[in-house]
Amino acid sequence: MEQQVAHPMVKLQRQVRSLVDSKLLKPTDSIWKIALLYGDDWSYWKKELEDFEFSMQDPVIDLIEVETWEEDN
Repeated sequence: MEQQVAHPMVKLQRQVRSLVDSKLLKPTDSIWKIALLYGDDWSYWKKELEDFEFSMQDPVIDLIEVETWEEDN
């Protein structure tokens, strides 16, 4: 049985979903609000989000609703 490693964006997506579930973020909040919670790690996540064509003004619900993370090679 081969175990697949989850894409790094799945981790971020789960964490953001948890923040929404716990009411720390609203689904309509802009993605840039995540930066306030990630501190030094934010530059990495910002680049990842931009690579997937997210803007920092997009609502976090757009990030949560992604079903699969596939990178173009």
